[in-house]
Amino acid sequence: MTVTRIDGASRPTAGALRLVEASTTRPRSIDIARYVQQMTDHCPYLSPSAEQRLTTWTVYRTAGGADAVEAEIFHAGVQAAEWLRPLIHRPHGFLRCENIVILGEVPCTRHRDLLGWPHWALKHLYGPVGIMFGKFHAGKEENTRAGERIPAAPVSFLPVRAAIRRRDPKFLRATPDLAVALAVADDDGRDVFESIPYDWTEIRTWAKRFLPPVKPSASSRTTSASPSRPGS
Repeated sequence: MTVTRIDGASRPTAGALRLVEASTTRPRSIDIARYVQQMTDHCPYLSPSAEQRLTTWTVYRTAGGADAVEAEIFHAGVQAAEWLRPLIHRPHGFLRCENIVILGEVPCTRHRDLLGWPHWALKHLYGPVGIMFGKFHAGKEENTRAGERIPAAPVSFLPVRAAIRRRDPKFLRATPDLAVALAVADDDGRDVFESIPYDWTEIRTWAKRFLPPVKPSASSRTTSASPSRPGS
């Protein structure tokens, strides 16, 4: 399998995220056990994954400005995805899930905004090779499509896992092209950065092309335009 060239690229933002705890099934820096237990009622794969010690957590703390932290969250996501790609083809590989946890505060910037662009870029970059990225904000309560309440996450994190092709596309109705790509995803070992530069500013510009147009406001009567930040 081709390995994405992530270590040779210049990263002036290095240091904006500091590693608190390397990938582990039982993190000591965060209290996550009860939340994981609660979430097993909503995710049929989480319980067997946790039981086989295939759900892991890497914990980071912010140590820079918003743009630099965004860049480093993206880089952490790339590292997690590239680590996962060869493993999902091994026995029980579809149960592996690496979670990127973000602690700390950035002045005047919410965690949902820090995670927004990295998550948006990562899911469009890796969806075609069968890697699914999620996004949870600390304290945010959500509901399932059936209206059931999902427990609020105690920390903000990005889960990175193998896509379930028969199930995951239905969660991507807001991005139908990505849903189609995910449904037929096949990791052929490609370098996902082969045709795009590995620079966060340029990656974010590249990711904007996937934003849906904003519907015209009835009050403003303006033409549709792309939002400044991605949604879910």
